[in-house]
Amino acid sequence: MRERPGWQTGLVTSLNDPSPDTTPDATPDTDSGTTPDTTPGATPDGATPDAGAGLGALAAARIAVGVLVDGGVQHVVVSPGSRSAPMAYALAEASAEGRVDLLVRIDERSAGFTALGLALATGSPAAVLTTSGTAVGNLMPAVMEANHAAVPLVVLSADRPDELRGTGANQTTVQPDLFGEQVRFAVDIAAGTDPRRAMQTGLSAATGAFPDLPPGPVQLNLAFRDPLVPSKGEELPPAAERQRYRIGTEPLIMNLPPASADLPERRTVVLAGHDAGPVAEAFARAHGLPLLAEPSSNARFGPNAVGPYRLLLEHFGPGSGMPIERVVLFGRPTLSRPVAALLARADVQAALYQPVPVAWYEPGRRIELPLESLADLADFAGRGTPEWLDTWLLAGSAAQHSLDGILSAEAAASGPAVGSLVWKHARGQLLLGSSNGIRDVDLAGLPAPEPAATVYANRGLAGIDGTISTATGIAIGGRQDTTVLLGDVTFLHDVGGLLLGSGEEQPSLRIVVLNDAGGAIFDLLEHGAVREAGTYGDAVERLFGTPHSVDIAALAAAYGVGHCTVSTTAALAEALARPIEGRSIVEVRTDRRSLRQLHKRIREAVAAAVGGVLAP
Repeated sequence: MRERPGWQTGLVTSLNDPSPDTTPDATPDTDSGTTPDTTPGATPDGATPDAGAGLGALAAARIAVGVLVDGGVQHVVVSPGSRSAPMAYALAEASAEGRVDLLVRIDERSAGFTALGLALATGSPAAVLTTSGTAVGNLMPAVMEANHAAVPLVVLSADRPDELRGTGANQTTVQPDLFGEQVRFAVDIAAGTDPRRAMQTGLSAATGAFPDLPPGPVQLNLAFRDPLVPSKGEELPPAAERQRYRIGTEPLIMNLPPASADLPERRTVVLAGHDAGPVAEAFARAHGLPLLAEPSSNARFGPNAVGPYRLLLEHFGPGSGMPIERVVLFGRPTLSRPVAALLARADVQAALYQPVPVAWYEPGRRIELPLESLADLADFAGRGTPEWLDTWLLAGSAAQHSLDGILSAEAAASGPAVGSLVWKHARGQLLLGSSNGIRDVDLAGLPAPEPAATVYANRGLAGIDGTISTATGIAIGGRQDTTVLLGDVTFLHDVGGLLLGSGEEQPSLRIVVLNDAGGAIFDLLEHGAVREAGTYGDAVERLFGTPHSVDIAALAAAYGVGHCTVSTTAALAEALARPIEGRSIVEVRTDRRSLRQLHKRIREAVAAAVGGVLAP
């Protein structure tokens, strides 16, 4: 075992250097601590390895697959390869018996994010199988996201046996503990050994069964020795119909008892960050407090929710007539600088609701007071006065009306208008890509009385990697209509995620691509001001704007995906109102050159409207 800082204390071991929690019943037949100075195919002492020693490759793989299925793994995403063949054959047998669902992806990065999406939608551990060599390295982005988002992703990396390591054997590298601090548990399972206990420990670590260790990714590095294929005469078992269950992922609503009248009155706001859950909405409602909820919080609904809240925070600052006194934080705030500035204010006390260990920060590294119980959080937050809540709701209504007026005045689609419409029409499941898409929804998405869709986002590291693949996994895992909103750069980054082999399950997935021919988010950051100044204009456009002229319709046709192009809000609303049938792409063409000025007009209009509401 190796100590890691804070919550990241993980378990790393080798079955040739066993720990009490991971020692298999079988005795290892090699010593992984010794690098063989031999030619490929020879044991350290020069003898030819005995293929009959210990468990054969397929026997070990069958045990491993049994542990996965018994441990709750419902889906395994397989990328083809030779060294991983024993696992592939064992999984094929389990699939034929109706014990597990298999998906095949030729791109390991896409496979990793597909498994991530499956785990997100089902809440169960999902596995991804790769062969040895660079195949394993392609999983790093998905593993990193799973680490920081606490997603139970099980990496099954096939490897060469010990006698081939360090010899220059083809597709052989140092795979044990390849993912370092990014995994909760890593184990190197030697060829010929029983993988049972190591696999069980790995699944326990992935699902958060160890105290003070949140769920997250694990690496089970399985070495296999030839022969890698079934014996002559073996065959797949008779096909059995798999009983499929749809995981209940409908949006949730909670209720909490009204706050005690004995609680002090305070000017507190409830901030719901990513993955906060409906408890944040219930708490705000019970305590009469304004709710400032990010879209992927799954709390952006109800009578206390304020839409364009990030444009209102400056109106409740230290110099205002009603400054914010306290913040109660649910989930992880990731989207806006005004929120970060609020949490950093010296005059504002903040508490974080943390009933279980989380993966997105290390203890002691944030300034909020962590509280484990809602009772303690209630004592901290107090209760809001009717005047406090009404002021926020009036300001929010004025801001929303002003924002909607600006967006409706233009027929051409813009980022905020697209975000507003996607939020309004999404049902079932909604994945919001990183960059501008999720921020457009955060700005313009009108909170509804009740949630209409379960919202997902890869906010662990907020990268654009694997978004199409994640959406595919979510759609297949949740077995519901799924919409994903993403920008053109994010789309192109994972365009290979559109590739589904013949016979692979087709998800009900609508992909809304905001195509402004480049990276618009940088225009809204400091780089946009640099561009406007003119001195670095060409450099900003090339290095940050990354302009392109890719024909998305041609890409869709190449992958056999339906496609339509719209450029107005009316046409987009019509496209979004159609039923989702299989996979389709709605390409929304916009012009990012005017985006910076649009946001400026929105800020000015909102400031004027809110100023009128808050004027003494």
